[in-house]
Amino acid sequence: MNREKFNSIKAGEIIDIGVLPNSPNGLFMTDVDQGRLLCWVAKKGYGNDWAIYCQWTDKSVDHILSNGDKVTGEMNIKKCLPCDDDVYNKYRR
Repeated sequence: MNREKFNSIKAGEIIDIGVLPNSPNGLFMTDVDQGRLLCWVAKKGYGNDWAIYCQWTDKSVDHILSNGDKVTGEMNIKKCLPCDDDVYNKYRR
């Protein structure tokens, strides 16, 4: 994602949703249940920022956004939503 695409998304909207395995080659969030699938949800914030939250795939998108784990680390963030450095720097820390 680049700045132009990011700026075209309205505040509060879901940017993208995806699924990755909980593994070093996927979205590695915990040593528990390695290989189990994680659903991630990227959402644009109201401060011209964004964040990604994840949880097991048996949870709803609403549950993930309100109770999921925030994805951290540049490698994990960019595995979920490939983006240029300008958009990455808008990630809510």
